[in-house]
Amino acid sequence: MLFNSIDFAIFLPIVFILYWFVTNKSLKAQNVLLLAASYFFYACWDWRFLFLLMFSTLLDYFTGLKMQDATNKSNKKFWFWLSVIVNLGFLGVFKYYNFFAESFAEAIAHVGLKINPWTLNVILPVGISFYTFHGLSYVIDIYKGKIKAERNFVDYAVFVSFFPLLVAGPIERATHLLPQIKKERTFDYTKAVDGLRQILWGLFKKIVIADCCAEYANQIFNNSADYSGSTLVLGAVFFTFQIYGDFSGYSDIALGTARLFGIELLRNFAFPYFSRDIAEFWRRWHISLSSWFRDYLYIPLGGSKGGTWMKVRNTFIIFIVSGFWHGANWTFIVWGALNALYFLPLLLTNSNRNNLEIVRVGGKPFIFNELPKILLTFSLTVFAWIFFRAENISHALSYISGIFSKSVFSLPSIRPYYLILLIALFMLVEWLGRKQQYALAEFGLRWKRPFRYAMYYAIIVAIFWFAGKEQQFIYFQF
Repeated sequence: MLFNSIDFAIFLPIVFILYWFVTNKSLKAQNVLLLAASYFFYACWDWRFLFLLMFSTLLDYFTGLKMQDATNKSNKKFWFWLSVIVNLGFLGVFKYYNFFAESFAEAIAHVGLKINPWTLNVILPVGISFYTFHGLSYVIDIYKGKIKAERNFVDYAVFVSFFPLLVAGPIERATHLLPQIKKERTFDYTKAVDGLRQILWGLFKKIVIADCCAEYANQIFNNSADYSGSTLVLGAVFFTFQIYGDFSGYSDIALGTARLFGIELLRNFAFPYFSRDIAEFWRRWHISLSSWFRDYLYIPLGGSKGGTWMKVRNTFIIFIVSGFWHGANWTFIVWGALNALYFLPLLLTNSNRNNLEIVRVGGKPFIFNELPKILLTFSLTVFAWIFFRAENISHALSYISGIFSKSVFSLPSIRPYYLILLIALFMLVEWLGRKQQYALAEFGLRWKRPFRYAMYYAIIVAIFWFAGKEQQFIYFQF
């Protein structure tokens, strides 16, 4: 069930009405409803994988209780590692087994041996990377004594499978979401309206920006040998806005939907394309994943406290693992390593935390200092996205080779002026609203009601006008 589908447009109001008008007098009934709605939402993708989600939930719930009640450290460690190994085992089998099998066969072929590896002919369960990380953070926090195990199964199951975040995040923490699930919730009209506003902006990002950019990005990437360097540059830029509109749009819809039910999810994007260096970009892009790897991988490895070698090693580990998390393809690993190379000079010069606040405009200092940094960071990001989008390493290298040719100075053969104008207007709204939680949070609130509602109606018209064939969100495959 896609957020931008008719099915979801029917599903959401029904759950909302039942939640606030039927089960509103009982917190337990509300949570049971959320769990049932979440399982139905997930089953609409493929009901068979619902059992995998349930098993993962039961495993972490059970091992969490066992760790909480353990009488000695070795017993606690046993249940901890059981959960980690089984969770990562499922993730490895479904997501990475074919990659390792085929990579091993290719490596063996280089020494003259030929084998036909046995591979799995099964689709990747939607959202497995996300709900696996939900459970892992929960058991790790119990093991480290940061939280106590949740004894109410329904409450824990809602934490893992809450439908707005189930298939593409944000990756929640038990310390943040579980207390909200266990606390009585009352309807807040202001928050609900704010949620609808964020849903509207998320739909605009997805349908108008991402899906329109996808049409041209797919055309150019899928036929890259036929296009000039300038057209290839345009294709890379279109994919840059496609993946941002697609994923941040999903996050906006997820956060807005959760707010309709009185629940606040973790922020996942903070205007990353206005970043002045790569370190700032990664503090603003897919925030819940970046912070997850920071807390559960980078810091346990020693973080930035060791010597130069340890800093470099940990930086490459976290970026390469982050790339590999996105998919079983060498392109994602190279994408992660490339971002590590971008990040390294900032780390070694201790300037990776120079830009903690959102960029401000202030006359000449912005034009001559901030703006060039934003443009450079954006250009580096666009270049890295080529590896992320390419089918394989060979495709990425040929695409880049096509860019660095004389034809890069010619006019692009594809020039969708309407889309370029839409992107410009979109980024203008994002820029004006960059100090808020999302661009439309306070945009136009001070306008007179007719003008404010005219803007909302214009966005709705644009959504329906540019709506075409439903396209899955990019991050569903991860």
